[in-house]
Amino acid sequence: MNSGTAMKQENTSRAVQLADLVDANHILFDQGVLDAFGHVSTRAADRPDRFLLSRNLAPALVSEDDILEFNLDGETLDPRPVYLERFIHGEIYKARPDVLAIVHSHSPAVVPFSVVDTPLRAVMHMAGFLAKPTPVFEIRDVIGDASDLLIRTAESGQALATSLAQSPVLLMRGHGSVAVGTSLKDAVYRAIYTEINAKTQADALRLGSCTYLTEEEGHATVSTMRSQIERAWGIWRAGARTRVQFANG
Repeated sequence: MNSGTAMKQENTSRAVQLADLVDANHILFDQGVLDAFGHVSTRAADRPDRFLLSRNLAPALVSEDDILEFNLDGETLDPRPVYLERFIHGEIYKARPDVLAIVHSHSPAVVPFSVVDTPLRAVMHMAGFLAKPTPVFEIRDVIGDASDLLIRTAESGQALATSLAQSPVLLMRGHGSVAVGTSLKDAVYRAIYTEINAKTQADALRLGSCTYLTEEEGHATVSTMRSQIERAWGIWRAGARTRVQFANG
């Protein structure tokens, strides 16, 4: 492969990543997972020690010009304001080489499970990745009981990544959640179905005790649904492009 071809492929890869990351921001807003707050990132395809994340902006307003490149310490050369909690992304990418995308959200059905004894678990096949009880990060254990609950430093980001361990989703007590994936589309899928599963589980618990997916069922459903993510992404993207981009003029 000559250098010109390599450069063209690199540029194409970055161009695709930028377009997909804009769509991911709009999809997550359109699906009610992000609102004015929360953020989504992807590891740079051409630089695994870098990640792409919007500047400090409401997700529905993100365009390609708003996407910045960060190193894993959460630093960027761009002078524009950045998200306070960018350390969530950098520290998880450091700890989990398998993770290629991250969604941090405050989706409303998920937050209650961060403050009660009932663990968030899969009650439906679309959320088989939640078959194991979802861990909860307690920020008081890291920086005491007088914080604003935000991940403002590399140290608190490291503690959060440790709590996440090898899980696909982590709850943050009284704050929100983190969903990680082996691709941007995988992380978006998990963030959306974490919210849907939380709503469904809460509804089921009001009727009685729940029958949860076994770990084996979870593994099988993840294998099946991973092959169907493009189908979901396509309809989510079409809806977001119609509604969000129309609203943006």
